Amino acid sequence: MESNLLFDFIVNKEEKTIVVKREFAADVNLVWKAWTSAQFLEQWIAPKPWRAETKTMEFKEGGFWHYAMVSPHGEKHWSRYDYQQIIPRKSIIELRGFSDENGTINPNFPRTQCTNIFNEIDGNTFVTVTAAYGSLEVLEYMVTNGFKEGMSAALANLDELLLNLKK
Repeated sequence: MESNLLFDFIVNKEEKTIVVKREFAADVNLVWKAWTSAQFLEQWIAPKPWRAETKTMEFKEGGFWHYAMVSPHGEKHWSRYDYQQIIPRKSIIELRGFSDENGTINPNFPRTQCTNIFNEIDGNTFVTVTAAYGSLEVLEYMVTNGFKEGMSAALANLDELLLNLKK
């Protein structure tokens, strides 16, 4: 990763949000492709040594991505992202939640609305991810349980993938 690329991580307790701003050394078409295809998501979304495994992906409004984060020992942690709004190469609004293997959302852990905005400037793509949490408790749980570190590692994986896709 180029060390001069933007990376901001902002926690706003009053609004119960985490905002991640990240720059990628690739055009928006390539970043969008990596962000919206199970084949590519699986290559970057999980912090190493974990990996991602897609069970179902239907990238369209009303569709969803159901996947597992798989530990090096084969333990699976399931999640589901329901796509609420998609504007190609501009934005994705999704409702994220922990689920079981069948895609049933965990009712004990509130879902997160996540807005992903994509902007290309001078050949680089800037992505702003705003995660809005239903409660301060859930926000604090995410902050204290490695969300920043996991997101940083995943986005570094994406840098590596984009570099390989550009070849």
